[in-house]
Amino acid sequence: MTENNLKKTSLKILGMTCANCSGRIEKDLNKAEGIKSAQVNFAVEKAYIEHDPDVITQDELIKIVKDSGYDASVEEENKKKVELKISGMTCSACSNRVEKGLNKLDGVNASVNIATEKALISYDPSDVSLSKLKQTIKDSGYEVVDEDLQTETDPEEEKIKEAAKRMWWSVGFASAVMILMMVHMFVAPVPYYIPIIAVLGFPVIFIIGAPTHKATWRALKNGSPNMDTLVTMGSAIPYTINFLGLLGLPITSFIEMATTIMAFHMVGKFLEIKAKGRASQAIKKLLEMEAKTARVLKDGEEKEVPIEEVQVGDVMVVKPGEKIPADGVVIKGESSVDESMATGESIPVNKRVDDDAIGATINKQGVMHIKATKVGKDTFLSQVIKMVEEAQGTKVPIQEFADRVTGYFVPVVILIAISAFVSWMLFPDFHVAVVEYFNFPWSTVDLPHLSLALLATIAVLVISCPCALGLATPTALMVGSGSGAEKGVLIRSGEAIQTMKDVNIIAFDKTGTITKGKPEVTDVINYNGFSRENVLYYAASIEASSEHPLGQAIVEDAKVGEIKLEEVQNFSSVTGKGVKGEVKGKEILIGSRKLMVEYGVLHEHLNSELERLEDEAKTAMLVAVDGEMAGIVAVADTLKEDSIQAIKEIEKLGMKTAMITGDNERTADAIAKKVGIDKVLAEVLPDGKVDEVKKLQDEYGTVAMVGDGINDAPALKQANIGIAIGTGTDIAIEAADITLVRGDLSAVVSGIKLSRATFRKIKENYFWAWFYNAIAIPAAFFGLIHPMIGAAAMAASSINVVLNSTRLKKVNLDPSYKEDKSD
Repeated sequence: MTENNLKKTSLKILGMTCANCSGRIEKDLNKAEGIKSAQVNFAVEKAYIEHDPDVITQDELIKIVKDSGYDASVEEENKKKVELKISGMTCSACSNRVEKGLNKLDGVNASVNIATEKALISYDPSDVSLSKLKQTIKDSGYEVVDEDLQTETDPEEEKIKEAAKRMWWSVGFASAVMILMMVHMFVAPVPYYIPIIAVLGFPVIFIIGAPTHKATWRALKNGSPNMDTLVTMGSAIPYTINFLGLLGLPITSFIEMATTIMAFHMVGKFLEIKAKGRASQAIKKLLEMEAKTARVLKDGEEKEVPIEEVQVGDVMVVKPGEKIPADGVVIKGESSVDESMATGESIPVNKRVDDDAIGATINKQGVMHIKATKVGKDTFLSQVIKMVEEAQGTKVPIQEFADRVTGYFVPVVILIAISAFVSWMLFPDFHVAVVEYFNFPWSTVDLPHLSLALLATIAVLVISCPCALGLATPTALMVGSGSGAEKGVLIRSGEAIQTMKDVNIIAFDKTGTITKGKPEVTDVINYNGFSRENVLYYAASIEASSEHPLGQAIVEDAKVGEIKLEEVQNFSSVTGKGVKGEVKGKEILIGSRKLMVEYGVLHEHLNSELERLEDEAKTAMLVAVDGEMAGIVAVADTLKEDSIQAIKEIEKLGMKTAMITGDNERTADAIAKKVGIDKVLAEVLPDGKVDEVKKLQDEYGTVAMVGDGINDAPALKQANIGIAIGTGTDIAIEAADITLVRGDLSAVVSGIKLSRATFRKIKENYFWAWFYNAIAIPAAFFGLIHPMIGAAAMAASSINVVLNSTRLKKVNLDPSYKEDKSD
């Protein structure tokens, strides 16, 4: 198995009901040859596998999952599903004709239903367009009804509908059983009571609850009992035991209890699936942000096409109020754009010609023509979705311990249940005394000892909740990563969330991270009767012929000040010292002190001014006109507006800060002092950053590194946590654990707060899950909890964990917001 040949495959898995299921599949996958790593996420029902396709294929991966007792299919990330209404079909021959025509297309898998007159189509937009699908249907002799009717199927919604249907049927039958029980107990005996409730309870337990018992059989067959095993033992077995009374055993009716337990289980599953849907809304919301159509210029005319048909190089016309269909560059027009979906910033950003535009952001004012540069899976939005899915597929180290414990949970619970039965049969007086001491309203000791023993046994089984343990980490990761993505904080690795809380020092690259990475004119000082505008006029006119970044900064400043520049004669560069030329017959010199000395221009009286500027980390360029000193233009890579405040907030969060830069010590110290960073590592070459990070790790332990791109990738990888600051569409930085879409430093504070809040929520989830089981199981053992109450409590435990995770959506990531440690 070679590293270069590894491939990532995502499998959608059906049939998992608790963490034991996911643990079983994960264990079986990781045992197979050719698999580097496999992680199974119970919450999102997916397996994320890194494997060598030459050693083990996708079909073989699916076989492993199926051999474990579950169904699986490859997640095809590029494929879309659409449902089209078709008119004109009159029989199955018609539907077969349409289906055959569609399936002939590359990348298409279609199923046509004559009864509903609909085609459910899975297709790859890179192989075939939506309009091609519709045209194929028309070529088959039929029509697509109302093009706006097409809908993409939502598997999550289908799952919720199925769970709701099972819940309402089970609640209906169970309610009938409970009403009959109340009448039988408190009003008047109901004739044939036992046979009637047995008939009413049967469909709840054995038909509606069939998936639970099938899952139990799969689990037992594979030697890995799970939550379904507990529910089966708490419902199907008591229902069956009830008929032992016919043999004369001293036993009471358990049918009512068994029916109610299964009904509670169905209610719990519905609420859990719905809550999990809420937790996973982030991906859905991101997908919904995508524009559905685009207005493209074709032969000089505007034509509206499905978004899937937009190609790189197409010119898109975007009017006020419309979404920008795909990533691109503005080639005509000017407007302000709402980029909050990408950066979390609510203030619109001005866009001019040559500026980058992000797909799915909203044009607020003028009409713009934007040339598409990235489409489909390469767009910013697609990259964000991919990163969020990756985050949701990873594991936090704390989860590995919980998974190991959960693997033993169900067998231990079954052992405790058996122990409860034995203890109640051997020491009934002791247990009755305990129940009578607490005397809860639902407590009863007026039944035969065998019935009381069975009640305690069943209570232990149905109150135990491994689901809450299995959901603790995945749901928090789902909500945290999704919420972060909406605010421009992209967590790639779940491990980063746990490691971030232990970071002792954050090292920052300087250029493009603390500073803007683009030189700007900071000071223009004029002498000898020359005005500020004169100095800029001569300096910019000369520098317009230079390609040096510092010179271009002067030209840009002159343009902003609307200073008209002149054509330069006899331009030349004086290596290492500056440039010279003629403007309207006057000789102009721009450069260092050495240049002025060489041409005999007096400047000694400016030394103190020059030293002041250099102490402020600015590059000072002297300007002379016809041998006379005209002034100084100072240029610097200026700090980002929020750098000082962001460093202050990071220090408040208890982390030390350092700066790594290639600048000389004097310049580096000046910037560090200005921004508030204590530790400075200056004159570091690009390939020396990794060694500096290693030194920091030796000195401080856990280190986070913040950089802005490819040059920092090795250092980001070396650090315990790599944080990449992206700008616009440049977010695909593989070396980083966390990517911040906003280009400012305050995004680092937001990233730290999100990581801490997410891990805090994971710890809360585990606490409540363990606390619940630690209290509930012993209480059930001693007969203090009725099985029906236990079934409701079990469902509530899982739902509580999921709902607690959804509170992450309310976390305030504002850098200036005081962190709430109690959340």
